[in-house]
Amino acid sequence: MTTEKPFLYPSVSQSRPIRETNAENANIKKPGAGASEFDQVLDQMNTQKTESGKDLAQTKSPLKLSSHANQRIQERKINIDPETWSRVNRAVDQAEAKGIEDTLVLTSDAALIVNVKNRTVVTAMDKGSLNGNVFTNIDGAVIV
Repeated sequence: MTTEKPFLYPSVSQSRPIRETNAENANIKKPGAGASEFDQVLDQMNTQKTESGKDLAQTKSPLKLSSHANQRIQERKINIDPETWSRVNRAVDQAEAKGIEDTLVLTSDAALIVNVKNRTVVTAMDKGSLNGNVFTNIDGAVIV
């Protein structure tokens, strides 16, 4: 007779379910409302154009950060440069095209959980914290 070891799931986030979140009842950063360097880069990315006049992000609407995600990015010192942020925007567009509601976007330095419908980054983890974690409440992943 074999004894089975219990399977443990490490906690990635303690945020409330994504589907119950909307702009009216969530603490979502409004463009221009944040003073952090990341917020400034995010705002810049949402309005920046390339030399050819094309939108750099090329998205339907800009990505927003929930207060939880903004806090995690600052706590974990996650740096997302404008080029990477542009790739994240395109990844969310791809996820939307495939009908994904909640996606894990993996970059070379971080993992972001994004609610595709609301185009809101719900939480973020740095690369060093990824090993051994189980991501739940997602129905797709995009690696950028």
